[in-house]
Amino acid sequence: MRAAVATAYGPPEVVKLVEVPEPVAGPGDILVRIHAASVSAGDWRLRSGKVPTGFGLVIRLMFGWRKLRQPVLGTDFSGVVETVGEGVTRFKPGDAVFGSSGFKMGCHAEFRVFPQTASIAAKPENLSHAQAAALPFGGQTALTYLRDKAALKSGERVLVVGASGAVGSATVQIAKALGAHVTGVCSARNADLVRSLGADAVVAYDKTDLMTLGQRFDVIVDAVGDPGYRGLEQLLTEQGRFLAIVAGLPEMLRAAVVNMSGGRRLIVGDGGEGAALVSDLAGMAATGVLRPVIDSVHSFADIVRAHARVDTRRKVGAVIVEMVFGS
Repeated sequence: MRAAVATAYGPPEVVKLVEVPEPVAGPGDILVRIHAASVSAGDWRLRSGKVPTGFGLVIRLMFGWRKLRQPVLGTDFSGVVETVGEGVTRFKPGDAVFGSSGFKMGCHAEFRVFPQTASIAAKPENLSHAQAAALPFGGQTALTYLRDKAALKSGERVLVVGASGAVGSATVQIAKALGAHVTGVCSARNADLVRSLGADAVVAYDKTDLMTLGQRFDVIVDAVGDPGYRGLEQLLTEQGRFLAIVAGLPEMLRAAVVNMSGGRRLIVGDGGEGAALVSDLAGMAATGVLRPVIDSVHSFADIVRAHARVDTRRKVGAVIVEMVFGS
């Protein structure tokens, strides 16, 4: 089978399509033929080594010093179950599924083995494989932070910084579904998209200074990492929650101090995973509550171009590669 292998840390061109042995499903495993996968900001950070401040050494120790120990990137996918191992009860051959492999990656390949307990659910019938592959990266993060970490309540006011990206576009929609009043921050050229996702108001950062809004928010979701908590804290209510999706070590240390005050909270951490979480996303997509936003779709042979698009940091929603054309 073909797999996209990152041969070193570096630019998109370090990714090469190579032939590797097809994996085999063991007991409790499923073998999925991957039809589509996303190339995410997480893939960009790992491939390039451009990680949040303070984590360069940690990432190299975890994932490989000179090159990635797991050279096949890709965490989010959609595909069809090819075979199942002994003892598998959740899935059967022919099932259309989607989900995430998390830090284990490996989805930029034509086949991948997953344990049946992985973060996988049945693909919503109203979505193509490309659309389903666009759901997990932003959707899992948005739902975990808003519902589970911030305990967002109906009627609260939410500011989403980076509202047109994969995480931001999901955050706008999920916050609206939870009953919030949502203000999205994006470039002027993406304002119509963010409005179409349900935002009650849109602020174009390239035309308006956020500090002049004269508003305060119960929840601020920073999906960009700039200007961060220190730059936006004055826009929070006294008991407001700041959700730092892209947090470096300084922000994590700051959270420990901020959260001792008993007032505002600075929330950091991972985006969450699990089969139940992916199933929740599937339900939201099936009912039209959550619509995947796709920036561009590339053939598997053009995966270097897909990486290059993510590297621009100007993508809108998710960048997708298709292993099975038109799926």
